[in-house]
Amino acid sequence: MEAGPVLDPEWHRSPEGLEYLSRVLRHNKRKFFGLIERPMLPPRLPADVASYKVFVCGKSGVGKTSFIAKLSGLSVPSMHCETAGIQTTCMYWPVRPSGSARPLIFRFQFWDCGEGALRKFHHILPECKEKADAVLFLFSITDRSSFEDVPALISRTLDPEEDVARVVVGTKLEQYMHTDVTEDDLRDFQRTWHLPVMRVRSVNGPPMTDGRDLDGRAGLAECAPVLNGLAEILWHRDQLIAGLVGGAE
Repeated sequence: MEAGPVLDPEWHRSPEGLEYLSRVLRHNKRKFFGLIERPMLPPRLPADVASYKVFVCGKSGVGKTSFIAKLSGLSVPSMHCETAGIQTTCMYWPVRPSGSARPLIFRFQFWDCGEGALRKFHHILPECKEKADAVLFLFSITDRSSFEDVPALISRTLDPEEDVARVVVGTKLEQYMHTDVTEDDLRDFQRTWHLPVMRVRSVNGPPMTDGRDLDGRAGLAECAPVLNGLAEILWHRDQLIAGLVGGAE
């Protein structure tokens, strides 16, 4: 029997959740935070911050940079350009643990590195993995070879004994008419490898009425399933390590 969720997956829609979400927005546009910045919360909105390092990896062209841009409220690049070296991006996502009245703000620090740099410089992969809490393995639903390479990608990236959360993410969901990966394929993968599989669109969300900037609140709502899912995996892992929740029976 599986335990219930450790985070409330619908809290971000509540009046309280929307008030906390407003702290990562400015005039309905997303705020962007540097490495040492964080949302400013008034005393009436108490919250603790949980920080996590997330390494995003995958075959060149699957949409790693677009995935991070999508979650962070940045414009998704219109053309593919190989990431040079390592790029880090911070974003904040408020949640509320189940059974708790005190919200929690997740600080995700995403690490992105181009495939070429990983192959050329052997020190980069250890740097990306150092103190990482999760590794996301991306594939494109329009590129079956990138999906079939996921098990080998996991083996190349992590040793079996490394205590890191492993999550598989299918990108370019908006191109479902051209998919090379079916829902049956994904179900079979999950049954075989026992890893969570998420799906994400790789295009910009709705624009503001001025037609220039992205609508931050609509963008957060669109990304909520992925952000809540990642937060749930990481928080459950921490609670399991602390002995505060039980595993699936």
